[in-house]
Amino acid sequence: MKTKLAVFFGGRSVEHDVSIVTGLQAIEHVNLEKYEVIPVYLARNGAWYTGEKLLDVSIFQEFEKHEAEVTQVRLSTVPGEGLLTDKGALAVDVALLCMHGLHGEDGTLQGLLELADIPYTSPSVGGSAAGMDKALMKKVFAGCGFPMMPSIDVTRHAYQMADEQWLAKMEALGYPLYVKPANLGSSIGISRVENRDALKDAIDLAFAYDRKVVVEKGVADAMEINCSVLGIADDCRASLCEKPLGWKDFLTFEDKYLRGGKGKNAATRQIPAPIEETMTDRIQTLAKQIFTEMDCKGVVRIDFLVDNQTGELYVNEINTIPGSMAFYLWEPCGLSYEALIDELVGIAKCAAEEKKKNSYAYDSAILQKVRSGGAKGIKGSKGTK
Repeated sequence: MKTKLAVFFGGRSVEHDVSIVTGLQAIEHVNLEKYEVIPVYLARNGAWYTGEKLLDVSIFQEFEKHEAEVTQVRLSTVPGEGLLTDKGALAVDVALLCMHGLHGEDGTLQGLLELADIPYTSPSVGGSAAGMDKALMKKVFAGCGFPMMPSIDVTRHAYQMADEQWLAKMEALGYPLYVKPANLGSSIGISRVENRDALKDAIDLAFAYDRKVVVEKGVADAMEINCSVLGIADDCRASLCEKPLGWKDFLTFEDKYLRGGKGKNAATRQIPAPIEETMTDRIQTLAKQIFTEMDCKGVVRIDFLVDNQTGELYVNEINTIPGSMAFYLWEPCGLSYEALIDELVGIAKCAAEEKKKNSYAYDSAILQKVRSGGAKGIKGSKGTK
């Protein structure tokens, strides 16, 4: 019997279009002898759809004109019901998550799938949330002792109340500075600045996308090196490393997605990266440590910065659902995109089986006490002496 594989893509995020590309690309590489594919498109307005028409990328340019050609669905959080339509239910065995950004990569969709008891291919709620929020991610990494450049995060409200004080704190880090929306990917809203006027403009831009902004000290002469990790928690392995080509200050959205940056035949990366074997080993070891400490599962990509002047290595960020599922880092290792999907499905099922070992019931006398009039102060005995 074929595994019913629901492939989720789209979403209420500025990375909506990138997610469509990742989703349709993954569907193209699914082994149809093993899987029954259920495409699930999350539209910009939050509605969910399924149907064969979703496999045609051209409909997304004017999706409203094609809504009648697809079926609206919703996810039941009752275990076993799957996706619900007006005509009945669609069973789902595993969810392949090709979502990028908010409302998909940040733990929200993962939480729904946890409630529905549907195995899914990305890190769990906690790892996804921490990986999406750059400010929180940096605090977690710092607590683990991972090497990072110093940074400051600030909310929109706090900045508006004392902008000059915050600007002074940021400048104390030392230029150049990178300004980023905390909860965004694909390099959207990111700026590199070298003076106060540019810093203020960059902060305004970042706040247009998020209520929280991260400002971090830049590495003046840096080389970006990326590495993918595949597995579940401490049972994981690292891919080859890549060096994005054309990288100077940082890769823009256009660099990543409009110049072949994620495509199969992209000429914008060098694999393996032209670095010493000792540096490759350091990066791969650190990548696996990050994966384990974040309690990740599935496939992630972790981005690093190497200071060309000092040789120091810094963690930049983790991508818990990387563009194109980072297949291009695994193909040179002998793992095809089709085999990568097989492994992701297996990992999702393994995690779901592990979850079944947990007990979710505990016998207590609380309700009996409530019935007999002893409800006051039950939790922590508050209100009693």
